[in-house]
Amino acid sequence: MKISIFICTYNRGDLISGTLKSLINNQTKKPDEIVIVNGGGENNCAETLDYWKTKFDSIVVIETKNKNLSVSRNIGLPYCTGEIVMQTDDDARPFPDWIERMAEFHKKYKNAGVIGGTVVDGSSTSFISQIADASTFPRYQSIQFVRSVPGVNSSYKKEVIQKVGKYDESLFRGEDVDYNWRVKLSGWDVLYVPTIKVEHIHRSTWKALFKQHFMYGRAHYLVRSKWPDMYSHYPIKISSSKLLMKWLASWLVVPLFDANLKAKRLNRMINGFEILILLFVNLSNRIGSSYQRNKNNA
Repeated sequence: MKISIFICTYNRGDLISGTLKSLINNQTKKPDEIVIVNGGGENNCAETLDYWKTKFDSIVVIETKNKNLSVSRNIGLPYCTGEIVMQTDDDARPFPDWIERMAEFHKKYKNAGVIGGTVVDGSSTSFISQIADASTFPRYQSIQFVRSVPGVNSSYKKEVIQKVGKYDESLFRGEDVDYNWRVKLSGWDVLYVPTIKVEHIHRSTWKALFKQHFMYGRAHYLVRSKWPDMYSHYPIKISSSKLLMKWLASWLVVPLFDANLKAKRLNRMINGFEILILLFVNLSNRIGSSYQRNKNNA
């Protein structure tokens, strides 16, 4: 089974060096090729990529001017020749058995068009890192079929990519959720495997973390508007008293309930302050959705 690793990078400097070290030096199963789309930026990683090309012959680098992640993915995917295309990010550090486990589960689950797993904190044990770790990525305790998996820890059968086609370039975020939904609509499963893990360097400032979730909220509205049948905790339109109650709950109940659940992931004694911070993070997401809705209706 030929394995392609696919990474899109932009303005991250030598951050990608840790990713490539994890993939080239530390894996129990080596990739057949690594395809990288470099969008440049002030902190261009070109020199870092040149260094790693001397360490691993099968690195393909495509230089482009960054527009958004969907565009970069569409540029790079045709260069991926593997039967399985595994995607990660320039701020991720896949575990040593990442490639081996992905390949194993693709062989085992023939109808799983997308397989992904757990994203854990790879930056520090600071309070903000713990909050980011608890709030940013989904986490399950068992193997299960899901609606989507994070793009930073995902893999696709090549035949699925050929059937589903390109990423939606109108989406500035949420392109992975949209793509995985289209995979499901095409009749394939999306599988989450908790033992398939990558470390992720989370946002290091509160401003960056809240902005990240605000942008997630904006993207969620766009994807949800595109696919009305996709589940969401809030309604696109309020056309009945039932939908009005759901809308109110999306502001008052769901963010608090979710914050309480996420607080239990923290490796510390919970005193209520953590729940409050996680509530604010959740509300920043909700505000992002509301902002995008008003922007679209303006």
